[in-house]
Amino acid sequence: MRLSGEGLACIRGGREIFAGLDFAVPGGSALLVTGRNGAGKSSLLRMIAGLIRIAGGRLTFDGGTADSTVAEQAHYLGHQDALKPALTVSENLTFWTRYLGSTEPAASALDTVGLGQLGDLPAAYLSAGQRRRLSIARLVAVPRPIWLLDEPTSALDSAGQAMLAELMRGHLAGGGLLLAATHAPIGLDAVPELRMDQAAAPPLQPDAER
Repeated sequence: MRLSGEGLACIRGGREIFAGLDFAVPGGSALLVTGRNGAGKSSLLRMIAGLIRIAGGRLTFDGGTADSTVAEQAHYLGHQDALKPALTVSENLTFWTRYLGSTEPAASALDTVGLGQLGDLPAAYLSAGQRRRLSIARLVAVPRPIWLLDEPTSALDSAGQAMLAELMRGHLAGGGLLLAATHAPIGLDAVPELRMDQAAAPPLQPDAER
């Protein structure tokens, strides 16, 4: 299993964010996506997830399901926790598991992320860290080989960070792979970095005459 990008380019709002980007992540491995704000870290993950069009280059996933796209074999955990406040914790996760093609009950995944006692609570009452845990529960409830994690430890306390690190290690041990865009350590050791600054277009400069 291997996810790779060759000469990838991203254009947003008519501006080139990055170009000529190459990377490869074999199964059982992680890659940290780092760089300054605006370098394209989130854009790269969203591109792999199928949320942004590839402006140039090629994205391939060898060893996955032949009749599924890369996006269909990936989980994307973004900045926003996609939850319905009026639904309970359990109902939110059940919606996502069914949408993502699983019929497994939500209870086990909620136990794994430490929300097993809150299944009947409306999501509106969750703290920021608890909402993050609920989003992470999707990774557990519906197995997919590719995890795309954008600032995954955001809002998590130390216990939550340790829980996520354990889940990531388990995912890698099972042959999965992950890319994590982050400014901070995520609890994995000796992970190679993809520095987006090297592929990003230079930041816009203010008009010198103004």
